[in-house]
Amino acid sequence: MEWLMYVSVAIIAIAFAVLVFYIIQTLLSLKKTMENISHTVDGMKSQVDEISKESTQLLHKTNELTEDLQYKSNTLNSVFHAAEDLGHSFQKLNGSLRKVSETVSKQADDNAEDVAKAVKWGSVVMSFWQKWKTEKTTKQADPGKEAN
Repeated sequence: MEWLMYVSVAIIAIAFAVLVFYIIQTLLSLKKTMENISHTVDGMKSQVDEISKESTQLLHKTNELTEDLQYKSNTLNSVFHAAEDLGHSFQKLNGSLRKVSETVSKQADDNAEDVAKAVKWGSVVMSFWQKWKTEKTTKQADPGKEAN
């Protein structure tokens, strides 16, 4: 029975050797996996650093653009205020012109009879002047008629 003990110990030793061999294979595979993960993490770190730099630059450019837009908006606000003031001035001017027009119209209505009389008298005066001018021209053309 002694040989059974030697055979059992030999089987246990072989099983232990096979177990150690597979554990070593597993650990080597795990080592390669960890190295790949390490390289991947290093690559990701450099990419994150680049993204961080680009994000910072983008943020600075965005801030500059925001400041520029704010400045231009403020500039346009002054233009709109000036346009609003101009609109108010035109409204006041229109109101004044309307009042003057109404005043002139009212005075024209009030003085319409006097104007009609003045036009009538002006027409009569023009008629006499035309007759006088015609007679004067006729007398100058024929001086013998004046003696008759």
